[in-house]
Amino acid sequence: MSTPVPLRSDFDPIGLRMLARRSRDPDQTRRLLALAEIYDGGSRPDAARIGGSGCRSCAIGLSVSTPKVLMVS
Repeated sequence: MSTPVPLRSDFDPIGLRMLARRSRDPDQTRRLLALAEIYDGGSRPDAARIGGSGCRSCAIGLSVSTPKVLMVS
């Protein structure tokens, strides 16, 4: 099993859900909701279902090292 990626402390599930609600991009909304599920302690398969992908693409798409991709100006 791979080493888990630590979650950023400047995000929380409530804030991610608020960002998802304001987003007008459906793909971004799904990614934000999947991240919120992970921050709430959900499993990778659950987050992948929310994000609309399999676990492999979920791990790639939800990289915490590129948060600006998730933000809409």
